[in-house]
Amino acid sequence: MQLREMAHARTGDKGNVVSISLIARRDEYFEVLRQQVTAERVTSHFAGLVERPALRYEIPHLRALNFVLFRPDDQAVTRSLALDAHGKCLASGLLALEIEYVGD
Repeated sequence: MQLREMAHARTGDKGNVVSISLIARRDEYFEVLRQQVTAERVTSHFAGLVERPALRYEIPHLRALNFVLFRPDDQAVTRSLALDAHGKCLASGLLALEIEYVGD
């Protein structure tokens, strides 16, 4: 199943730094996110778009994970001519990640 079925995402970006918050839709989904949506997996998912490993922060009382991604300087929001360089498209891309879930 795609991650979007278990979570929603919010983003923010400044220059070449993108923050993606991934929020579980239900309490029982949070542990699935913690186990399967690792910093390494997010880095791999965005290979070619990020220049170094993603950082992951857990926010359990909000059922959320926050990822900080670093794009190359020439791909910063204010410097790129690429279509929609903003973090919103990266959040949508993260929600397309395939995860395993047995439940419901």
